[in-house]
Amino acid sequence: MSSSQLPLPLPEYLQEDEVTQEHRDLLSSLPREKGWVTSHLFQYQGFWHTSRHLKGVVACQQHFQAHDTDILLVTTPKSGTTWLKAMAFALLKRVRFPDTRHHPLLTNNPHELVPFLEIKLYAESKVPDLTSFTAPRLFSTHLPFTSLPESVNTSGCKLVYLCRNPRDTFVSFWQFTNKLRLENMGTNPLEEVFDKFCWGVSLSGPFWDHVLGYWKESLEKPEKILFLKYEEMKAQPHVQLRRLAEFLGCPFCPEEETRCVVDEILQLCSFENLSNLEVNKNGKLSSGEEHSAFFRRGEVGDWVNYLTAEMLDRLDHITEEKLHGSGLKFEVS
Repeated sequence: MSSSQLPLPLPEYLQEDEVTQEHRDLLSSLPREKGWVTSHLFQYQGFWHTSRHLKGVVACQQHFQAHDTDILLVTTPKSGTTWLKAMAFALLKRVRFPDTRHHPLLTNNPHELVPFLEIKLYAESKVPDLTSFTAPRLFSTHLPFTSLPESVNTSGCKLVYLCRNPRDTFVSFWQFTNKLRLENMGTNPLEEVFDKFCWGVSLSGPFWDHVLGYWKESLEKPEKILFLKYEEMKAQPHVQLRRLAEFLGCPFCPEEETRCVVDEILQLCSFENLSNLEVNKNGKLSSGEEHSAFFRRGEVGDWVNYLTAEMLDRLDHITEEKLHGSGLKFEVS
């Protein structure tokens, strides 16, 4: 076989190398289901993870030491994570990078500037070197509240949680995972993965348990957790960005308001701007995902193009049942 005929190596996000006996033993003890992209998802502490991510989850729980000044951006997959990372980075670094015409976001994907704890840092190294991160350290995670490292809860670090209505979350996640599948894998049948989503079998799912965990904590500790909704951020971006700045202890001063800094940050971090940058059109993460996969439409209400009336009835019934009595509601259009 010539070198041109050799199969290409799998990108990291599709690799399921169970490196240690300890990890193999853990996986063998856990419930498993067919994955959306990888072969399997494993249920750990009530939520579903890929084999590779689970290594990062356990390592993060064992070794991550949160600082009082840390900020964690928390989301379920496909809830506006990329947008939130861009805005939080621009917000916190605006003194260091005042000119948005020469900004790190113009040449770096937001996922590179704000790395995932369990998916990036602790998946690649059991004890990663975090000394290059200066205060306030900014990280992201898909971890459910009950799986956070103990130091996150005992320290003064702050959490920003962003969620999205389950209709758009599901459709966006289905589209995203199809982009990550190799050509010979084909696309996931919509009905099949919809059924999995409804049963809670999706990355970091069940969706409703994930959202409710942070919702309830945000009500008890509003100084610790800021709860945001994607739909509200789209409808009132100026209001929500100012709210985020207040929560993080870096509100916009009158002089910044006069200079329209809020508008500059929102323009810099807009879907239209980020998705059209060269780095996001043609770049790749070190784990193999193409940057363009993180930019699809960024709209509210795209579910209407994919979900049948029967699907909507089932999904809405589950949502109503799960959120009943919590005070949490999702607006849909």
